[in-house]
Amino acid sequence: MKKLLILCGLMLTFWCNAQNRDQIQTVKKIIEASNAIYADLANKNDGSILTRYTSDACLFPPNAEPLCGKEHILGFFKNGPKVHVKFSVQNLYGDGKTSVTEESFYEMTDLEGKKLDDGKVIVIWKNTKDGWKMHRDMFSSNHPAK
Repeated sequence: MKKLLILCGLMLTFWCNAQNRDQIQTVKKIIEASNAIYADLANKNDGSILTRYTSDACLFPPNAEPLCGKEHILGFFKNGPKVHVKFSVQNLYGDGKTSVTEESFYEMTDLEGKKLDDGKVIVIWKNTKDGWKMHRDMFSSNHPAK
């Protein structure tokens, strides 16, 4: 009987871990799709980038104070340079139901494809009534500040 209980416990653990991996993989695909259009939205200068963020999001850009709330985040992107950004998701941590933390690398180019920067990103994503949104967004270059 004791062996049967242990076996059932192990099977339940493996099943739960498999479920979590499946949820994380599903969320990863959603995040990769969102990341793929991120720079295009930022380049529009019309506020559409805000659709990627929660209503109470904070952006933590390098060499600057945190920017919390839609007005401040929009101000960061409003007059920014026109660029292409490619993200490579390295890891996702979390339950895959309510929140995950994304660990990524980025490469930024100008519109002609000339490399401008590369670095790392940490984003806390929340599952909202409108889908997965960035709640905290922090990034920094791999190069010294100019």
